Amino acid sequence: DILVNNAGFGDYGVFAECPWEKQDEMIRLNILALSHITHHFLPGMISNGRGRILNVASVAAFEPGPLMSVYYASKAYVLSLSEALTVELKGSGITVTALCPGPVNTGFSKAANAEDVSLFKKSSGADARKVAEFAVRKMHKGKPIAVYGILFKVSLVFVKILPRAVVRRLIYRIQKSRQN
Repeated sequence: DILVNNAGFGDYGVFAECPWEKQDEMIRLNILALSHITHHFLPGMISNGRGRILNVASVAAFEPGPLMSVYYASKAYVLSLSEALTVELKGSGITVTALCPGPVNTGFSKAANAEDVSLFKKSSGADARKVAEFAVRKMHKGKPIAVYGILFKVSLVFVKILPRAVVRRLIYRIQKSRQN
């Protein structure tokens, strides 16, 4: 049994200025739908004594995300839930993997109204097929966290050692650097 929770979207802008309806929709899809679907299918996996769950999070899950605050927070939720389930399901034959890629060439930046953010302009994003193949390999190995790309693995080292205030400012600068 395999469950892949891949649905999600982001939105770019100052939290107080973004339409609440869009933020609410993001929370409902990125958090509530993922939780509901997982909760629905997990009992069957438990009774079968086997299963794999792949939750698509993001490298955004590891850091605060000014100008995409709800998206970053929602991906932190996905990572946290995935790690918690990993512990709860130990020995059950079920594994949970949180996939944490950086930008992937899927049309995400356009949908998030973030095409002009330097992070997305400088990179066309990782190849979606390569990320998917990586995710499937890590899921079948039972890896709890799968960060795609050496650049993002290295950047997470800095996120862990730098003071949170510095990380917040860096992410804000990256997000704010829109090309008008």
